[in-house]
Amino acid sequence: MVRFAFSEDASRKRAGNAAQNYSILLKIALNLLKNESSKKLSMKSKRLEAGWNEDYLLKILNLKV
Repeated sequence: MVRFAFSEDASRKRAGNAAQNYSILLKIALNLLKNESSKKLSMKSKRLEAGWNEDYLLKILNLKV
């Protein structure tokens, strides 16, 4: 299980439900990255590739434009 892909420990979200909401979004993002298997990359590399390549990001999000 990858827990530090987004540097959660360094996060400063503490007001209200911000930490819980952010945690849920991170879990969704990690699950999408984990389930994407067209490229044999690490989680960090998949995140970078999705940031650089819009087509790969859309593939991860399973969106058709």
